Amino acid sequence: MAQKHRPVVRCPWSETGPCCIAYHDEEWGVPLHDDRRLFEMLILEGAQAGLSWITILRRRESYREAFAQFDPGKIARFTPRTIERLLQNPGIIRNRLKVQAAIQNARALLALLDAYPSLDAYLWAFVDGSPVRNRWRSQEEIPARTELSDRLSRDLRQRGFTFVGPTIVYAFMQATGMVNDHLVSCFRYKQICS
Repeated sequence: MAQKHRPVVRCPWSETGPCCIAYHDEEWGVPLHDDRRLFEMLILEGAQAGLSWITILRRRESYREAFAQFDPGKIARFTPRTIERLLQNPGIIRNRLKVQAAIQNARALLALLDAYPSLDAYLWAFVDGSPVRNRWRSQEEIPARTELSDRLSRDLRQRGFTFVGPTIVYAFMQATGMVNDHLVSCFRYKQICS
C-alpha cells in the first residue's frame, strides 16, 4: 500500500510563488552571522518599505550588482554621479531617498565598526547571541514591531543609520533569524529551533 505524503505546511505569506517559497524554505529566519549578508538584508529591508517583499526578491541580483555586492567600503564612496546612475537603473527601486539611505548606512556601518568588532557582534548583542523563539499559531498574531525592534531601531538611528524604523528593523530581525517567527505549524519552525 502506498504511503500518503503529508502536504508541506509553510507560513502563509510564502505561498505567493516559487521565489517566495524558496526564500522562506532556505533563508528566512535562519540565524545569519555574515556581516556583508547582514548589511545586504538591512539595505533590502529599507528598500522594501512600502512595497511587497517579492518586489525586492526579484531585484536582489540587480541590487547586488548595483551596490558593489554590498561592500560597505565601496558604497560609502558612492558619489552624486553614482546616485544619478543608480536612479536610472530599472533593476532596483529608483527612489532617491532609499538610494541615499544605502550610502548613508554604509558610512554609518563603517563608523560602527570603530566601536564593535563586527556588525554581527553589534546586532546579535540585542538578543544575547541567541534567536528569540516565538510560538505564533497564526499570521495575525505576529506583530509588526516589538519593544526589541524599537530599541534596536533607536540605537541604529542614533548611530546615523536611516530607513531603520521599528517595523523595518523587525522585518530585518525576522529575516536574519534574530527572531524565529515561523508559525509553529510551519515545517521550518522546528528545523530552525534545533
